[in-house]
Amino acid sequence: MNGTTIRTTVLAALAATVLQPAEARASSPAPCPSQAGPKPTVVLVHGAWADTSSWSGEVDALRKAGHVARAIANPLRGLDGDAATVADFLKTVRGPIVLVGHSYGGSVITNAAASAPNVKALVYVDAAMPDVGETTAQLSGAGSALGAAPESLYDMAAYPGAPQGAQDLYLKQDVFVRSFASDLPKDVATRLWATQRAASTNAFQTPSKAAAWKKIPSWYFVSAGDKIITPQSQQAMAERAKSKVTTFSGGSHLTLISHPEAVATVIGAAACSVKGG
Repeated sequence: MNGTTIRTTVLAALAATVLQPAEARASSPAPCPSQAGPKPTVVLVHGAWADTSSWSGEVDALRKAGHVARAIANPLRGLDGDAATVADFLKTVRGPIVLVGHSYGGSVITNAAASAPNVKALVYVDAAMPDVGETTAQLSGAGSALGAAPESLYDMAAYPGAPQGAQDLYLKQDVFVRSFASDLPKDVATRLWATQRAASTNAFQTPSKAAAWKKIPSWYFVSAGDKIITPQSQQAMAERAKSKVTTFSGGSHLTLISHPEAVATVIGAAACSVKGG
C-alpha cells in the first residue's frame, strides 16, 4: 500500500480528533458509565525494540480510571509465532477484551484477534495494520527512517534456532535517539536504546495471515511526528479499516511513553464502547 495523504474530509468521515500536546497533558481516560455485564480487560502488546515497560504510563492511567489493564510480552521472533503466543494468552482472559498494539505489535494483534472471539475492540498506536499478505516492513511508508540501507540502521546478530537467513536487529544509537524516540529527552532516549530488545528480521518479513480489523471495530492513534511509520501510512491504514482516528500533533514513534495519558484516553474510549464496559 502507498502512503497517500488522507484528505480532511476523509478524516472527518472517520470521526477523527486532532489532539494538541497541551490538551494531552491535561487529558486522562475517563471511567466508563456504569453498565451491566463484565468489565473488558485491556491487553497491551508492545512492538519491536521495546518491552512491556513501554506501556507503564498507560497501565497506570487506565487503572486509575477503573479499567483492567495488562501489558504482555511479545516474543519478537516472527509474526506467526508471536501472534500465536498472544492468542494463547487471550484464552486465559475471561470476558471481553480490548486488544492494543504499538508498532509491530499492531501486526501481532491483527493476527491474534482472528482466533479470539472475545476481542471486541482493537486499538492501534502508531502501529502496522496489515491486510492479508502484507508484511510489517511494507507498511512503514515513503520517507520512513527505516527506508535507509540496513547496515546504517541496525546492528545485526545471529541467534540460536533462527530460520534460514533471519537475524536479530538492534537499532543503532543515532537512529533510535533521532528517529525512534525523537520527542523524548536525549538521556531518556539513550537509556531506552541501551535497554532495547532485539527483533528478528522474521518478524518484519512474514506476510500477515489475517486482518481482524475487517470484522472488529478499531481505533487508531496517529502521531504526526512519527518518523518510523509515517503519519501518511498510518492514516491510510486507518482509512482502509474505517477506524476512529485521533491524530496527535507532534510526538514520535514513542508517544506512548512521552504522552501516555493521551494514548490511554483513546484506549479508554475503546474500552467504554464495549458492552459491559
